[in-house]
Amino acid sequence: MGVLVDGKWQQRDELPTDARGNFVRPESTFRDRVTADGSSGFPAEAGRYHLFVAYGCPWAHRSILYRKLKGLEGVIGMSEATDMGPEGWWFPTGIDGAKSELIQPVDGVLPLHRVYTTANPTFTGRVTVPVLWDKRTGTIVNNESGEIIRMMDAEFDALGARAPHFYTTEHAAEIDALNAAIYPRLNNGVYRAGFARSQEAYDKAVREVFSMLDELEQRLDGRRFLLGDQPTEADWRLLPTLLRFDVAYFSAFKCNLRRIDEYPNLARYLRELYRFPGVAETVRLEVYRRGYHSIRVVNPTGIVPIGPIVNLE
Repeated sequence: MGVLVDGKWQQRDELPTDARGNFVRPESTFRDRVTADGSSGFPAEAGRYHLFVAYGCPWAHRSILYRKLKGLEGVIGMSEATDMGPEGWWFPTGIDGAKSELIQPVDGVLPLHRVYTTANPTFTGRVTVPVLWDKRTGTIVNNESGEIIRMMDAEFDALGARAPHFYTTEHAAEIDALNAAIYPRLNNGVYRAGFARSQEAYDKAVREVFSMLDELEQRLDGRRFLLGDQPTEADWRLLPTLLRFDVAYFSAFKCNLRRIDEYPNLARYLRELYRFPGVAETVRLEVYRRGYHSIRVVNPTGIVPIGPIVNLE
């Protein structure tokens, strides 16, 4: 782990926590938007935008999923991080476009922090995926996953984005309410448990994780998806967390009251989402298992457990 301070990379092992040991996730920094009409200054254009992602990261997984579900592979490019090293996420290849000479690998390595400092030479903060990069202006448009997937859902229709829209006016209020409940207690809740630096912080976080899972299990009783018979944004935002739960969060983050496979409705729901065309191609269970157990602040030995066996088929 590490951060940029005034554009300089600093390797740091400590986690952002408050005085009571609670993990505090910093806000995303780049918050511009791609729009169909170009009113934002970033018009939707084929070949102009590029995603930097890591398959192990659940936030990046959202953008990988949407690129696949919306059929945007030929519209938005994508680079996959090979691993996380001493300089954070790194990529074996660069991309073409404006200022491309600054984001090419040196000795086979392009650290993501160089993408950030190309956009802002004095950037201070965490260097995270996903990153939506504008090749024309040579800058980062956005690094907030929830906003990136909304753009892919709505702003690329004229370029052949596949139907349906997963965030609609009809269900917007319900989707927003579900997102607002699930994110702090479950999506980020597993991190609050795993990165807690006090027993009190851990106990609070892990109880919220499982209370949210219990509520979702009850909600899915007799219901195919969270809002009915078709998946919405709320379902696709939840899926990356559920996929990582049994192979990573259960052991590495000590979220070990129950596995997802012990929730009949959630287990059925997880596998049904997994069977949607293209979704399985975005899933890397062994990457999740190895990646989370290699985080030394939560697993100092770095020993990766061989189980549990998860069969998504």
